[in-house]
Amino acid sequence: MRIVFFGTPDFAVPSLNAIINSNHKVVAVVTVPDAEKGRGRKLTFSPIKNSAIENNIHVLQPESLSDADFLRSLEIIGGDLFVVVAFRILPEVVYTMPKRGTFNLHGSLLPAYRGAAPIQRAIMNGEMQTGLTTFFLENKVDTGNIILREPIIIDPDDNFGTLHDKMSIAGAGLVLRTIGLIETGNLIPTRQDDSKATKAPKISKEDCQILWDDDIVTIHNKVRGLSPYPGAFFIENRKIYKVYRTAIAESRNIAQGNILTNRDGIYAGCRNGVIQILEIQPEGRKRMNWEEFLRGYSI
Repeated sequence: MRIVFFGTPDFAVPSLNAIINSNHKVVAVVTVPDAEKGRGRKLTFSPIKNSAIENNIHVLQPESLSDADFLRSLEIIGGDLFVVVAFRILPEVVYTMPKRGTFNLHGSLLPAYRGAAPIQRAIMNGEMQTGLTTFFLENKVDTGNIILREPIIIDPDDNFGTLHDKMSIAGAGLVLRTIGLIETGNLIPTRQDDSKATKAPKISKEDCQILWDDDIVTIHNKVRGLSPYPGAFFIENRKIYKVYRTAIAESRNIAQGNILTNRDGIYAGCRNGVIQILEIQPEGRKRMNWEEFLRGYSI
C-alpha cells in the first residue's frame, strides 16, 4: 500500500522505519515545521524529518493542516492509507481523504487515558499495566473505533523514559499488524465504551511540583512519571531542585516538609513517611546523583 505517515518525535521513528522496511511504500511524511533551538538558534529538524531524509522520502511541513496548498499536495500524492503516530489533531478534511482511512497509534489501552500524556499519567497514577491501541480517527480526540490493542507491563523501575522507549518499539509492530489487517480487509473494528474513558491531559507546570504533604507513593510515582522530562521539582529557599529518581526510605523519621542531607543520602519528610532522593539537579546546574550533589551542595 501507498502510505502517508504523520509524526514528529522520537516515539514515532520506529513505526516509520518499520513501514519503510516492509513491503509497503511510504510516499510522503508530514511533520512539524523546522524550529530554532539552542543559544545559537540553530535550525533543527524533527526526528521524523531526519528519518525521512535518510530514506529519501518526500517531506511536507505545513504551518496549518487546513492550508489549501497542503491539502492539494496530499491529493496529488494520493496515499491509500494515512498513519498517525504522535502528531497534531488532524482536521476531518485530512483524515477522510485516503480510501483506506486514517488510523492513529495511541500510548494507552483506550478508552483509558485519552489525551496528550497517556504514558506519563499512567506511571504517575501508579498503574502496573498500560498498553498501545490503534484506532480509526473520528472527530473527537482518541474516540475512534479500535483496531488492535496490546498490553504493556509497567515495571516498578520504569520511568517515563524507559516506558516510552519500550512502547515505541512495541508500537512499530502494532502499526505493521494494523496495516496488514487493513490491507486484507480482515478486521472488525470495535467501538469504544465511553463510560470507561479516563483522561490524560497535557502535563502542566503545576503537575510537576512535588508537594511534601502528599504521601510517599504519590511523590515517588510523580518523579518516575516525569523523568527524564519535564522533571518533577521542589522549591527550597527560593531555588528550584529537579528530582529524577527516588526511593521509599525505611527506618527514618523526618518531619513533613523537612529535608535532611547527611553522608548517606538526601531525605525528605512526606505526609506518611520519608523519601530518599537519588538523582537531583540544582537550579542552573547539571543533573547528578546524590553522592555528587553532597560533595558540593547542601539543602
